[in-house]
Amino acid sequence: MLTAILIMALGAVILGAALGWASIKFKVEGDPLVERIESILPQTQCGQCGYPGCHPYAVAISGGEAEINLCPPGGQEGVRRLADLLGREVKPLDAEEKPKQLALIDEQTCIGCTLCIQACPVDAIVGAAKQMHTIVAALCTGCELCVKPCPVECIRMEVITENIDRWKWKYPVVELKRVA
Repeated sequence: MLTAILIMALGAVILGAALGWASIKFKVEGDPLVERIESILPQTQCGQCGYPGCHPYAVAISGGEAEINLCPPGGQEGVRRLADLLGREVKPLDAEEKPKQLALIDEQTCIGCTLCIQACPVDAIVGAAKQMHTIVAALCTGCELCVKPCPVECIRMEVITENIDRWKWKYPVVELKRVA
């Protein structure tokens, strides 16, 4: 019995050491430039830029395959911040800049078809087949992808007005470090 426990413990130590070595040897690091570009993008995953999400768009910008002015949710401010990061010229936004929006479902009209749930890239819609659906406002990015597939047109977009509950800093907070 003691021998079996010792053999299993030895095996666990050997496997643990092998996994630790492999994690160091085969470590994959992301591209820091892509990560910085992605942090500027609004993370709506809406596809309005022509890419399936913010990460593929950030990769394309980093590789020089895409322009920095293709993101309507990011607006002109996003274009300016990307230009500052990449040392490029600020260009006008390629599409019409829209105000921040939130999807709302008329729950009396909803037939529970689940088409909007399938279209939502951030899982902001909850509900079940043949049951009423609703929007989780904290998750909704206002991408409008849920509106088109709705067969009964029960989804509408409402402009979010800036008030004390929804106010955010326009620029990231910079942490100051004390110099000794």
